[in-house]
Formats: sequence, structure tokens, C-alpha cells
Amino acid sequence: MIGLQQQIKLVKRPVGTPVKEDFEFVQAPIGEPAEGEVLIRTIYISVDPYLRGRMNDVKSYIPPFELDSVITSGVIGQVVKSKSAKFAEKDVVTGSLGWQEYSVAKDSSIRKIDTNLAPASAYLSVLGMTGLTAYFGLLDIGQPKEGETVVVSGAAGAVGSVVGQIAKIKGARVVGIAGSDEKIKYLKNELGLDATVNYKTDDVKTALAEKCPDGIDVYYENVGGEIGDAVLPLLNKFARIPVCGAISAYNNEEADIGLRVQSYLIKTSSVMKGFTVGDYASRFKEGSQALAKWLQEGKLQYEETITDGFDQTIDAFLDLFKGANLGKAIVKVSELE
Repeated sequence: MIGLQQQIKLVKRPVGTPVKEDFEFVQAPIGEPAEGEVLIRTIYISVDPYLRGRMNDVKSYIPPFELDSVITSGVIGQVVKSKSAKFAEKDVVTGSLGWQEYSVAKDSSIRKIDTNLAPASAYLSVLGMTGLTAYFGLLDIGQPKEGETVVVSGAAGAVGSVVGQIAKIKGARVVGIAGSDEKIKYLKNELGLDATVNYKTDDVKTALAEKCPDGIDVYYENVGGEIGDAVLPLLNKFARIPVCGAISAYNNEEADIGLRVQSYLIKTSSVMKGFTVGDYASRFKEGSQALAKWLQEGKLQYEETITDGFDQTIDAFLDLFKGANLGKAIVKVSELE
């Protein structure tokens, strides 16, 4: 396929909160697939908080982005040219691909998705990595039991909204923490959570104590900071804390200092465990099947904040740190055929 496309590259390492000047739109040729490869037209791009960490040149669970290279994340695309026996033209696929209008990918690095089961974008949200992150973090580490109290921070976000619903499926009492009246209404009226805390208008420490009169058995951590600190004194004996994220600190220029966790964990014999979804790669099929079943049964709902236009990708990413998204943040680049 002859022609030019737009790409987005990281040209500066952000200091504190990223700004538009850290990125650059460039034009580049559309590639040609070799044997065992396909050319994919980008339909949807996933923008995620964890990408902020990859913009720092520090050791982590995943290599940092290189400067002057195309940023990558989860992408849904449609095959426009195939030199692989595994894929045909117009197949809808997902994989970790570039922030660009077209990608050439090896057939081993992508998988076909079923748009009859759910809309394509759902494979970046409830049926994608965010859904799997919620599933494994809550059930493997959190292990909620019927009647226990589960608290979820970032409860209206892509991961948190699925965590709250799975906890309800398992019979737990669920308290969701979010940061706007719209999100609080969503948690109560749409997801059916038992109680909510608005961290922007409530005193979180006082509100949590009121909403969790029997203490906290599971705390699914997406936010960190003062919200995480407020949970620690309320932990019950043998509480479990899956640590998925700490978005409150992602843009900090100095060390994030808060309560020391040791005494709280010792006094309650609690378990606090960090994880990434990649830890469960060998079990993705299990998680995907469970999520799809709950979705088909009407037990799972999901919201997406979809921004139209490739040129809006950076804005959609920056909006994550303003709490602008309800559910999964996605950029729509083109239409499925």
C-alpha cells in the first residue's frame, strides 16, 4: 500500500505532568508486509495511565519508550493486506501496536477478535487488558468472600468499574471511591455499588469510616496517595490489598511519602501485593472466558470514553490525569468496514 500516514512519537521525557510538547506528530510511509506479516489499519487506540511510567527512563516491569520512537499501546485494527495464512483481509485484530494510522505486524503478535460477541472497542476495555487486570487482581490476590467489604479506588475507571462489579458477583459489599458527581451516580445507579465516596467533596478518612462500619476486607488499589493512606487504619484481620496502580503519584517530581504501611500490615496480618496483568499471561484464556460469560449474562456493564480523531490522541491521554474519563479511555481513528 503506497502512501503516507501520521505517527505520534515521544520526543521529550516528561517532567511532572506530560505536556503536548513532549510528543510530536510526524509523517511516515505506510509499510508493506513481508511473509508472515499483515498490514493493519488502526480503528481504536487505547490510552492508559501506565503509559506515563514508560515515558521515564527508569527500570520497571516493562522497558521505557525510546525517544524519537512511536509510542505503542493496545490497538484494535482491521487487516487491509495479508501475507499470512492465519489472517485474511477485513479480519478485526488486536495487539500492542503503534500510535499510527497503519501498522505492519507479525502474525504471531496479534489475535483475531469476535465482533459478534461484543463491539470491537470492548476488547480494549471489559474484554481486554483492563478487564483481565480487574479479574486477576481481585480474584487471585483480593479473593473476596460473600459478605466481606471490598473498597475500590478509581472505581469509575476502566479497571475499577470492572472490579466493583466482579466483587458484587462474588457477593461482597462494595464501596467505590471516585471524583465527580457524575461518576458517583454511575457507581450507584448503573453498577449498583453499595456505597460511594467522592474524594473531591468528602473527607475521605471520615467518609470511609462511615461507609465501612465493619472495616475493610479487600482494598483494590488504583490510586495511592492520601486515599490509600485513609484505608490502612480500617483494615480487618487478614485483609488483602491488590496494588494495581498509583495514579496519584505518576506525575510527581519528588518521592511520594505517606503513611508507613508496616505496622498496619503486621497488626492485621494483611497481605499487600503488587502485580501487573502480564503475571497472568498463561491464564488469559480463563479470564477472557469468565468475563465474556458475565457480559453475555448481563452481569457486567462497561462504559467507554471514546475520543474521535487520531489528532486527538495526545489530548485523550492527558485527560486521564484530569480524571476526565468514565470507564475506558479510547481514541477512535477510523471506521470498521
